[in-house]
Amino acid sequence: MPTLLILMILGALGFAFWNSARAAAERAEALGRNACHAAGVQLLDQTVHASGVRLRRGHDGRLGFDRNFRFEYSRDGQDRQIGKLVLRGDQLIGFSGPLAQDVGRGS
Repeated sequence: MPTLLILMILGALGFAFWNSARAAAERAEALGRNACHAAGVQLLDQTVHASGVRLRRGHDGRLGFDRNFRFEYSRDGQDRQIGKLVLRGDQLIGFSGPLAQDVGRGS
């Protein structure tokens, strides 16, 4: 009986981890797509890939996962550049990639 209970708990924890990873991946894809759109660049391969996860303490002292994602984009279709973003929960805490175009700059 205790073995079944332990298996159920482990299953629930595994499902919760998988579910939060899937939600983070969807959020990262939306953030990457929006950043590329705002910068006027093309998101290559139309996706964002998970590249790592770390257990970290947040500003409030609680443990949580920092999930790293990477994506590739191109300014003119001839080059490939790498963008990266880091999510803690659904909060963006780190970003490197295309910057939004200057609003006042003429083309």
